[in-house]
Amino acid sequence: MRGLSGTISVARALRANSTAASTFLRPPRAASYAVTYWTTSNPQNLVDRSNLSTPSVIRSDVIGFRHYGSAAAASPAEQDLKPRISEQNSFNPKEVVLFQYEACPFCNKVKAFLDYHGIQYKVVEVNPTNKKEINWSHYKKVPIVIVDGEQLVDSSDIIDKLVKRIHPDYDLNADEEKKWREWVDNHLVHVLSPNIYRTVSEALESFDYITTKGNFSLYERLVAKYGGAAAMYFVSKKLKKRHNITDERQALYGAAEQWVDALKGRKFLGDLEPNLADLAVFGVLRPIRHLKSGRDMVEHTRIGNWFSEMENAVGQASRMSA
Repeated sequence: MRGLSGTISVARALRANSTAASTFLRPPRAASYAVTYWTTSNPQNLVDRSNLSTPSVIRSDVIGFRHYGSAAAASPAEQDLKPRISEQNSFNPKEVVLFQYEACPFCNKVKAFLDYHGIQYKVVEVNPTNKKEINWSHYKKVPIVIVDGEQLVDSSDIIDKLVKRIHPDYDLNADEEKKWREWVDNHLVHVLSPNIYRTVSEALESFDYITTKGNFSLYERLVAKYGGAAAMYFVSKKLKKRHNITDERQALYGAAEQWVDALKGRKFLGDLEPNLADLAVFGVLRPIRHLKSGRDMVEHTRIGNWFSEMENAVGQASRMSA
């Protein structure tokens, strides 16, 4: 009975967090940040955009907001931009902490943004069965980002607010970028669950990653891997019906091709540099790249070249050790 209850709790927690189980990030480079820090902190300015339907966006033709903090040699164009970046960007937070599920697509969006901009951050992995790591907050979903003590919630709102701090004059209403950021949240993420849980073997592959990288006890890990995989296999069939998906793989391939068509021959949707829509699509897809569904997607669509360009542009994770 305890095992069944644990399995149901995991499945409910992942489903409740807007298809949080639909993507899986590459293995983290560091252990989770000690949550005890937050027992003496009182994050302020909670922002909840869960009832808003239109996320803000950044104009794709504005260049100069990226942090160039890596050790790699910069191109002449990047060298020319550095003085402008230095002048325009005064955002230099002392501490950024991300509360997440490793399997949450919206958390992965935020991480792609932070990685691309070279903003260092620590991670607190939230246990989806009890969420004790976020008991201090009345907001019970992830991602939650704490920036120097201020709490930000909702992935799109987190990204919007951080971009405005990097460049206060950014126009957050460009039609093309807004359209594709909404497409990620309203369509792309819903295509993923029916694919990664499409068969029993794929569900086990996915939950093997979740239970290995997530915040589970040994007992929870064993129960969740097999019980959770079985539960989500059946849940994925309901999601498939809910979102009017006839063929899971064709829906995934169609979404990938739709995105490539949106590029219109450009390197990125943002032209020479990724914009927020590029980062959102990449953040959601990066974790599944080496699962069977992701391998099939790259093999059977044209998205591979763009994905490789994004990997190069985003670079290494800026996640810090605890």
